[in-house]
Amino acid sequence: MTVSAAQADNHEEPKFRHAVFFKFKDSAADNDIQRIVDEFMALKGKIDGIKAIEWGFSESVEGLNDEFTHCFFLTFTDKAALEAYVPHPDHKAFVEILKPHLDKVFVFDYTPKD
Repeated sequence: MTVSAAQADNHEEPKFRHAVFFKFKDSAADNDIQRIVDEFMALKGKIDGIKAIEWGFSESVEGLNDEFTHCFFLTFTDKAALEAYVPHPDHKAFVEILKPHLDKVFVFDYTPKD
């Protein structure tokens, strides 16, 4: 495994970010959305390689959120951990809970740079 000079200087482990933005269907009830949030957050305890998950509602002061209302921000140990997460049975089960309520999704993956 190769580490950057900044990571070596700071003794940081390599990591990979996965940002997911949801716009729910108008028909999605509050309890359906809460279940999705709960199930997404529970993935950290089910799938190795997830270092952290956080989420929040859009509070865009510029109004540029394109109607996306929820963001989930995951930190993985590395890109390989994300690649293992996508086909993982617990992630696939979560997607099946999500799909009936989802209007649009936007995903952005990246390696943090200093």
